[in-house]
Amino acid sequence: MNLLQADIVTGSSLSLWSSLVGGIAAILAFFYNITVVIGIPSYALAIILLTLLVKIVLYPLTYKQMHSMKAMQDIQPKIKEIQLKYKKVPEKANQAIMELYKEHKVNPMAGCLPLIVQMPILLALFQALRGFQYSDIGASMLWVPHLKNPDPYYIIPILVGITTFLQTKFTTPSGTAAEGSAATTQKTMLYFMPFFIAYVSINFPAGLGIYWIFFGIFGTIQQIYINRHPAMQKGEVGGK
Repeated sequence: MNLLQADIVTGSSLSLWSSLVGGIAAILAFFYNITVVIGIPSYALAIILLTLLVKIVLYPLTYKQMHSMKAMQDIQPKIKEIQLKYKKVPEKANQAIMELYKEHKVNPMAGCLPLIVQMPILLALFQALRGFQYSDIGASMLWVPHLKNPDPYYIIPILVGITTFLQTKFTTPSGTAAEGSAATTQKTMLYFMPFFIAYVSINFPAGLGIYWIFFGIFGTIQQIYINRHPAMQKGEVGGK
């Protein structure tokens, strides 16, 4: 690939990214216009509606990701047995594990792919909300003078940390307990990340904090529903 071709590819990628960010900003403006029509102009409400829309659109991916995580967790004891049985023969262990995946129709990458698909959307949302041009009408919310500025009382960052904790807690499938490094990673994600995200969000525009809070709230509700889904309750793996 020569330099001209590289420039064309890079330009196309930037154009696609700009279109995605601009599209999200346009949807936010659309929801804001709805609040104006109904007589309660509010960018905060528009952000909440946008967040709800995103969670609805991403629900199939969220369910697939959670289902795959639960499936992998359910067969962990069998994987551990295989690893102990063929401790001195790694090749046989890998072959037996692959056969186990096939038997239970488990794809070890299935839990990662939905997250990979979601990341560009979430990053575009982040950029769109951070650079959104608010008008003065409807840009304030309760104690926050303007959503484009950080919360002066740090209430939103605290709520960001709480909702991050709740979503992380409910995202971890119930069932087989994690061991060793996996357990350490889970504890780090559950207790450290909420504090980190809350700290980082101190300097974020309040509008972005509202998005994160309700993304966590809607995400937690989704996770509770998914955890109570019959397929999760019965411990089914693989499949649909």
